[in-house]
Amino acid sequence: MIEPLFSDTLRVVNVGLEVFADSIDAAGGAVQRTDWRPPAAGNSEIGAALASLVNLAAMERANGSAFSAYLNAQPVLEGIGTARHDVPGMGERMILHAGPPVAWERMCGPMQGAVTGAILLEGWAEDPDGARALAAGGEIVFEPNHHHACVGPMAGVTSPSMPVWTVRDSEHGHATYCNLNEGLGKVLRMGAYDPEVLKRLRWMERVLAPTLKAALENHGGLSLKPLMAQALHMGDEVHNRNVAASSLLLRALLPALLETGAPQARIAETVRFISGNDHFFLNLSMAACKAMLDAAHGVPGSSMVTAMARNGVEFGIRVSGTGDQWFTAPAPRVHGLFFAGYSVDDAAPDLGDSAITETAGIGGFAMAASPAIVKFVGGSAADALGATSEMRHITLGRNPELTLPVLDFQGTPAGIDVRKCVDAGIAPVINTGIAHRQAGVGQIGAGVTRAPLACMEQAVAALARRFRDGK
Repeated sequence: MIEPLFSDTLRVVNVGLEVFADSIDAAGGAVQRTDWRPPAAGNSEIGAALASLVNLAAMERANGSAFSAYLNAQPVLEGIGTARHDVPGMGERMILHAGPPVAWERMCGPMQGAVTGAILLEGWAEDPDGARALAAGGEIVFEPNHHHACVGPMAGVTSPSMPVWTVRDSEHGHATYCNLNEGLGKVLRMGAYDPEVLKRLRWMERVLAPTLKAALENHGGLSLKPLMAQALHMGDEVHNRNVAASSLLLRALLPALLETGAPQARIAETVRFISGNDHFFLNLSMAACKAMLDAAHGVPGSSMVTAMARNGVEFGIRVSGTGDQWFTAPAPRVHGLFFAGYSVDDAAPDLGDSAITETAGIGGFAMAASPAIVKFVGGSAADALGATSEMRHITLGRNPELTLPVLDFQGTPAGIDVRKCVDAGIAPVINTGIAHRQAGVGQIGAGVTRAPLACMEQAVAALARRFRDGK
């Protein structure tokens, strides 16, 4: 029986070191190579923690509950308010920011720039030097948006007078909030704060927000998940590409806008601004995704990720079964396309709460729906399809309401499971903008990055301790 082994062509599946496959190739054998690596890059402590969570009945039940809550959530655009009056726990001298907690002294350039601009907008200081001194002096409280049911793109800065969208999950009752999108380029969220930026923000507060608020009062609640689903069918991934979603929003609100009785000039300004801002829907997408994920948050024993966020210094995740604890690692660099005259050397590390979209199964997870996105973030249409397919390996399931035409209308991969990320060594993919590392410059490009696996490993260890201690 052993003779054929030496006379026939060897057909081998190689798992592990490539050198073994190389030797079989050299000997004329047929070898199938597999890209297998030990979990957690061979870290035995994390590997043991992961093993203790595999096929754990209590965790599977918890994940089923968390994922069902996410699927059942129905985010509805309820209206527009102000952060001071609507965002829970918003203080008079408080500024919210993207990502996990960070003090002024540790903030990256664009976040310090956005804070400087917010202080000037609020009238707390007369000039940028005074604003920076005030920020460093301890009189302003800085807290993450996520601690206040809020999200914000890039620097994510939200100050008391800013208008905010109010999105309510009609299934579970909670509300989430996000400020209004300024457009691309030299904008506050990218760290710019010159007079042009502040003038636009004041116009948004004085004209845009009240006009849209009146239109929403005429329209009534606007269900966002069907609109997002339609946008996916029209070529958006609803994070870095929102052309269709912004157009669909304007189409839905336009009749109600015309019925507000607002001066024609004000309506024209509002329509012109939205029409000229392909990213206008982004902030609504973020608030909707947070509403869906907040429904899944706080399920004891669940390993489902309910937030991914970055402050330009650290990348952080929150996991349903570990409450409001942050698991952090250094913020990664972004690989992508840069505006003329800029390069990766000019870029700040990854920044913003907008990865809430990927956490909810769109954005980078839905790139297969949006081959045109590669023109904005780099890569190829095949890369976009591959990214979506790869994410299926680290998620709990698919969202049947957010489907992808190119994949025969399968739902987007959703429900990131930290166990699967660590086991497979696959990091969640994220589409994002790129801000200049210095305050005051603004956006310099867009691209793709990955969540650090170190965050997932920390979460696995924390979950293992909780199960071990019976919590």
